[in-house]
Amino acid sequence: MGPRTYIGLMTGTSMDAVDAALVDLNDAVPRLVATHGSPLPDPLRQQLLAVHAGTGLTELLDLDARLGEVLANAATELLDRAGVAGSQVRAIGSHGQTLWHAPDAENRTTLQAGDPNRIAQRTGITVVADFRRRDMAAGGQGAPLAPAFHRAFFASATERRAVVNIGGIANITCLPADATPVTGFDTGPGNVLLDTWCRQQGQGNYDADGGWAAQANADPDLLARLRDDPYFRRSPPKSTGREYFNAQWLAGAGLEGHAPATVQATLAELTAGTIADALHEALPRAERLLVCGGGARNWDLMQRLGRNLPGVVVESTADHGIAPDWVEAAGFAWLAHATLQGQAGNIPEVTGADSPVPLGGIYPGGIGQGQR
Repeated sequence: MGPRTYIGLMTGTSMDAVDAALVDLNDAVPRLVATHGSPLPDPLRQQLLAVHAGTGLTELLDLDARLGEVLANAATELLDRAGVAGSQVRAIGSHGQTLWHAPDAENRTTLQAGDPNRIAQRTGITVVADFRRRDMAAGGQGAPLAPAFHRAFFASATERRAVVNIGGIANITCLPADATPVTGFDTGPGNVLLDTWCRQQGQGNYDADGGWAAQANADPDLLARLRDDPYFRRSPPKSTGREYFNAQWLAGAGLEGHAPATVQATLAELTAGTIADALHEALPRAERLLVCGGGARNWDLMQRLGRNLPGVVVESTADHGIAPDWVEAAGFAWLAHATLQGQAGNIPEVTGADSPVPLGGIYPGGIGQGQR
């Protein structure tokens, strides 16, 4: 391992696991050295999913501490799997779990749980965390932050490309082949509504391969009502999260009278269609869409994207060097490196910030040495 070896930690809106990636940044192209998926303990996951505007301070602090321990364990398990000592890692970039995201509030703010002090103490490795609030302090949305990494890793000088991460929320990065600025924004729901409907209907935590959605056809009238949500008509920069697209959103969506599988198919078409709309608007004549996140493993959703984007090659980021499950974790390893170098991690054209700024706070390791 060289001096530019980092760990990225990511949980994401779906809250199914901690994704941990060991990334070698010593060469021009980032290289994944090892990866590890660590499921969130179910009681912790259920409490995180239940957080709302009225959740008490004591509970929030407890979740922050407990998740910090889980993230630290994921990092040490990754190092054990890779056979790498913590002393060989420059830093950990930890996104944490977003509990609340309020980019349009009078005093815009966001909250990511997963105490970085505990990660630094348990591992002995410097941690960079709390990436989003610096961009907000500069007037931005605090999201999406992946586009800078997408530009560094996936841009082409000869092809108009876009990258879409389909986690709980879907976000898109548009990568022109010329000097036009990179753009990006949250398109709306990715898997969050699909997963929520699955749980409500006793179909498990998620629709494996989109098999349930594939059994039915989307209802055109219901789809039109869902797509009429004001968020989809907003102009970028914009970002959203589980505090907007959630069970309450579904409860007010007029789903009564529709077969459960029809609703699932309609929600899948909502995700695919709003991603396609965003791509058509933000990057006309796009040639290739690279898909990462859990949605890349949803066969039905990938087929719907292809049908909504005729003439665009739709494929997994795995075809371009990084498996879809690890792109976000690798991205936060890369952002941690940028922060330690004093380099900007945001793109103002994406987040709406007044200027490029370095992101995150730095929590030193070493002293006390932690467990490693």
